[in-house]
Amino acid sequence: MMKATALEFRFRLIFMTLVIVLGFWAPWIEYLHWGTRTTAWLWLGFEISGLGISSAVGIRLATALTILVAAAAAAVRVWGTAHLGTGTVNNTEMKAGAVMADGPYRYVRNPLYLGSWLMVAAISVLMSPTGALVTMVLLTIFLLRLILGEEAFLDAQLGESYAAYFKAVPRLVPSLRPRVVASGQKPHWRRALLGEIMPLGVLASFATLSWQYNAELLIRAVLISFGLSLVVRAVILPRPGSPQPVAGR
Repeated sequence: MMKATALEFRFRLIFMTLVIVLGFWAPWIEYLHWGTRTTAWLWLGFEISGLGISSAVGIRLATALTILVAAAAAAVRVWGTAHLGTGTVNNTEMKAGAVMADGPYRYVRNPLYLGSWLMVAAISVLMSPTGALVTMVLLTIFLLRLILGEEAFLDAQLGESYAAYFKAVPRLVPSLRPRVVASGQKPHWRRALLGEIMPLGVLASFATLSWQYNAELLIRAVLISFGLSLVVRAVILPRPGSPQPVAGR
């Protein structure tokens, strides 16, 4: 797979947003008659009910599973951002300082990309099944391209220290135990919570509103979370500054 370009990295938020918009739009349903407008949420619930339980129980299980995925996304994103720093996370250019070996980076090289994937997976249940499928396939390809690009950049910039980290820590499937010794980087939790309004908002939306089984209400709540995250990013959080310790995203 080819590495992402500098342009893709710089506008990664826009590219990811467009992928999500495409999933909700799903024009192939009307033009190609591929799929229906039933939400993936209901589809998943009915599929689970095929295990011998009622459809109502299946939908509740699908809802609980989505909340768990959203919770995992928020936890990983906040944890990673607390150690990496909001300036580095929101930077539009690849920069390298020293290898990060704290927090989730002791278990997985790219916790922020993993958290983004999980967050969009939770949001995708509000799309049609085919919309969710297309979104997750395109997102997976895009994130892998970003990861390959960053890994090549960090390897070139940091040399042996990153090569050793690369060999020790898995790329996307977290290890059950820390794979490197902690470097002692102090986490900044308050700024991380501000910087991760979006995944936290998605979690709060599903945790509080999903039991009403109203997809349109949840979509509005997710959009509000996205808007708030943009405001916080532009007004409250500092602009990216000097290179910070990094090991992926």
